[in-house]
Amino acid sequence: MKPRERVEIALSHREPDRCPLAVTFTPEFARRLAASLGLTASNSTTTDYDYVLEREVGCDLLLTAACRPDGYNYLQLPPTVGTYLDEWGIEWETGSCDTRNGTANYVRIVSHPLADAQALASFEPPDPLRPELYQNPTRTVERFKNDYFIVGVIPATVFETAWALRGLERLLVDMKLNPALAEKLLDIPLEYHLKVATRLVELGVDMVLLADDVGGEDRMLISPGMWRHYLKPRLAKLVAALKELNHRVKIAYHSDGAIYPILPDLIEVGVDVLHPVAPRSLNPEKIKREFGDKLSFWGTVELIDAPPLKKPAEIEAQVVRLIKSVGKDGGLIVGPTHPVEVSTPMENFWAMVNGVRQTFYHELKSME
Repeated sequence: MKPRERVEIALSHREPDRCPLAVTFTPEFARRLAASLGLTASNSTTTDYDYVLEREVGCDLLLTAACRPDGYNYLQLPPTVGTYLDEWGIEWETGSCDTRNGTANYVRIVSHPLADAQALASFEPPDPLRPELYQNPTRTVERFKNDYFIVGVIPATVFETAWALRGLERLLVDMKLNPALAEKLLDIPLEYHLKVATRLVELGVDMVLLADDVGGEDRMLISPGMWRHYLKPRLAKLVAALKELNHRVKIAYHSDGAIYPILPDLIEVGVDVLHPVAPRSLNPEKIKREFGDKLSFWGTVELIDAPPLKKPAEIEAQVVRLIKSVGKDGGLIVGPTHPVEVSTPMENFWAMVNGVRQTFYHELKSME
């Protein structure tokens, strides 16, 4: 079965031959994985977007994004950059930390272009239709769509870009005390990413992944009521516009954390797939029972927990259990709940991959 067909069957809530697999990597882990497979760094997704690593491990979905390498795709940058401005005028600072398996790079925001609300009057967002943004999505669709399910990713769709522009605390205060200003701030990334998402659908992606972290580990970052007031209408506008453009396109919604209270709202506005369903914040089996007839799930596998680390056999058993429960009757794209980090033991990574590749639905049926 082709990867593309496998995903289409699963998302129609039927069981394909095996559960579809989706994996993304941090650049540091990608380099480790490439070296372990005898590939050069130039063969990994971190440099030339040939998806060599994804195809090598058996992924069924390929992800592409319309963003410059110095924008939200910041980890492409050398760790020696220091500070830099992205295309929105947001200033970032790079850093690194040592892990058991190598150095990990990270960034943090150090200044916000709209920290002073007066700057909003003259603020100009970047051009969402400049051709260079779409070189990789165009190439990905043209080269791989016949065989793979192509996902267009919209990082930091509304909430995260708005608070990166204004500052998180300032935006939260605005949402409570100055709603008119908050609405203007949120509309900036909404209108920008609506144009980006529209262009991705026009290019032929099969799914658009909208991404805004609104959940903490055990509760939402903002109240469900605040989410419904400010973010639900904007999400509904995005989903409606994209499905009007192509009624077959699937919409996935990414948020880390505990967002259980808004799952019915996501279904109501037309979201098809929830990502990443981290078990420490959302019980995958519970939400499958409650929402699995209307919603598909992507992720669910924790590769690294707080100490002690899981053993490879535990990872593989976790994968098989999730496929049997959350993947029953389809509706699951299995994979790690985050991009695979450099600290991940290689044997744990392969335990997950092999658990997926070696677990076939017909064999599970015969064991019932």
